[in-house]
Amino acid sequence: MAGDECGVEGLFSTFFPQLLLRQPSRFYLLSALSKPGKFSWDRISRYFSHKRRVITIRHFPDTKMGKARKNRVRASRADPIARASKPPSDPELAKLRESKILPILKDLKNPEAKSRTQAAGAIANIVQDAKTRKLLLREQVVHIVLTETLTDNSIDSRAAGWEILKVLAEEEEADFCVHLYRLDILTAIEHAAKAILDTLTSTEPVFSKLTKAQQRIVWEISSSLLALLNLLGMAREEITTAIVANQTIVRFLFRLAASESTPQEIYEETLSCLTTLSEDNLELGQTMTNDQETRCYDVLLKLASGSGPRSVMACGVLHNVFSSLQWLDHSPGKDGACDAVLIGTLTRALEHVPSASAVANGNANQGAVVQLALEILASIGADLQETLEKGNRSQPKEEEWNGLEDKPEGDDAMDVDGASNAGDGDDEDKEDDDDDIADLEADMEKVTGADDPFDSGDLDDLPTLGAFIQQAIPQLVRLSNIQIDGEENLAIQSNALTALNNIAWTVSCIDFSESENSNIYDAWYPAAKKIWVKAITPIVEADNADLDLATQIASLAWAIARSLGANVPLTPGQHRKFIALYQAAKNQPKPEEGKEVDPLQGLGVKCVGILGSLARDTAPIDLNREIGVFLITLLQSCEQDKTIPPADVVEAVNQIFDIYGDEATEYDKEVFWKEGFRKHLEEFLPKLRALAKGIDKRAQGELRDKADEAVLNLVRFLKYKKTHAPKEGKQKNEERVLNEKAMAMR
Repeated sequence: MAGDECGVEGLFSTFFPQLLLRQPSRFYLLSALSKPGKFSWDRISRYFSHKRRVITIRHFPDTKMGKARKNRVRASRADPIARASKPPSDPELAKLRESKILPILKDLKNPEAKSRTQAAGAIANIVQDAKTRKLLLREQVVHIVLTETLTDNSIDSRAAGWEILKVLAEEEEADFCVHLYRLDILTAIEHAAKAILDTLTSTEPVFSKLTKAQQRIVWEISSSLLALLNLLGMAREEITTAIVANQTIVRFLFRLAASESTPQEIYEETLSCLTTLSEDNLELGQTMTNDQETRCYDVLLKLASGSGPRSVMACGVLHNVFSSLQWLDHSPGKDGACDAVLIGTLTRALEHVPSASAVANGNANQGAVVQLALEILASIGADLQETLEKGNRSQPKEEEWNGLEDKPEGDDAMDVDGASNAGDGDDEDKEDDDDDIADLEADMEKVTGADDPFDSGDLDDLPTLGAFIQQAIPQLVRLSNIQIDGEENLAIQSNALTALNNIAWTVSCIDFSESENSNIYDAWYPAAKKIWVKAITPIVEADNADLDLATQIASLAWAIARSLGANVPLTPGQHRKFIALYQAAKNQPKPEEGKEVDPLQGLGVKCVGILGSLARDTAPIDLNREIGVFLITLLQSCEQDKTIPPADVVEAVNQIFDIYGDEATEYDKEVFWKEGFRKHLEEFLPKLRALAKGIDKRAQGELRDKADEAVLNLVRFLKYKKTHAPKEGKQKNEERVLNEKAMAMR
């Protein structure tokens, strides 16, 4: 329907300034450049300051410039930016340009409104095609849309113009959004957003009284604006800052998020846009919580306690807001707001996963909701690390009188009031059904100790961690073993493992040797054990050839092994599965050229980390010996075996430090000294120096730093071991030295 027929008075009729100013018809700004006699004109400003010369404005009548030489003046164009493009050299593209592109662009500038509207709609439909889009961009379609289509009298033309820009931004790289930003697209969005706000809040006529066609146009333009804002926000941080600083645009977003009349699709786009803009954005978080006009924050908070797609998306926005405002477990916000209030809603969203047949029949929306909930849980799990660190610095510890000396706070320890006896260790598996969620929830009951009035392992002062362990982990473990019957379920499994990985690594950074963290360990142990038995072991035992899945499992296993140490529920010979996985990792294909890959996050590094963690603490001597021999063999063969990455070598050295750094352990004497590890490490030291020097500092700076640190630590480690050798070892060393001297004298 044409704009005149819609009859929406005042809609988008506010003055829209030209984004690209045209050349003045009578005034030229002449500036002397470095070469004498050469001039240029500035199309934007009439006043200009040059480094070397004072510039003056000269007025010329509408006639040719007197006696000026031709090389001093460039022929003026009606629009210097809209330069004519050359035809493409490809015959197919040239034919397409002549038959389709040029005629439709001609109609886009047609004096008749109907022709312009039809042309704008046609471009919006064909711009998704790669060849057509390339030709349209060559013909300056963006310039035409910005300067003509968005200021058209027809509202349908303007709606089509916004659709064109939206599709271009979706199909092109992020640089295109940066280009739009530099063309001052935010000014255009601001004017359009203001017009929509005026229409939505108008009392005469009330928006609900408008015709279906009029409402449709409003929502179509809103959808395009939301998509553009989302893409612009993801393109560059400075663009996000500019968007949030624009009060009209922010009010537009808040109004759509707080309105019950917003259609579902538009509402989801609004919350998606707010999620993008609110990430690490203190200004937007403060603006939202202080907003009294729409009370957007209160609406989202109420919504987050419900169920359905809107509730899950509201949790995503609120999680970012809580994080930016530092509303953590130890410093909650309004009414105790922190991530703990979101976990219940997110967990409920994981209960119903559609099958592949349901997705094929059009029920894909539920799968997308599940994936979004998993992504938010993964983010919460990662952010818990900051919660633990800040809580450790802010919470005073209750401790017994210990003289005048203050007990220093640990850097990584989490201060929690009281001691805990939660989790008595009676966690034997009574059922083998991986999908039995009731069994998982029964094991998790030990976390909160609801039936034990003396149990302080419920983590009352860490509600987010407690809710994550009790509510989310059982569902995440279940989804990690979901039946893979399509791409949808494969993505769900991957996201579930990512969420488990994030929470496991957060907990693994806690120093459980500190007694004040014992209640966290007691709460975490049954959950970690269940993760190992129900999520890690089935995939490891299956010998899956999917290296991407193996990398995820290895990362999760490493985190669990770090936190549980020798208490990991290993099956007989399970450590050999990780040794075999390491051998498979060496043969994986190299990453594509130009693709950035962190060498410290490789599958091999993670396998080495798992094995090193399993060999610590009270690990059996035989297990420690087998893993120790594997690590030493890896170091010895790195010079000949070029398939061993330097990152694996560096990690193996660090694991040896951690395993054999304490001479008080039983396997120091029984393994390190009896197997001659010190001698092997002395022989390896020159190889490690050469390996470190061979790492490019510019290309792999972090790896080079770790390699240099490993060299320094190995020198110190060997000196330490030399002075702390067992007595029998010292006598043998002295005898060896005497024998070597005797042989030399002979």
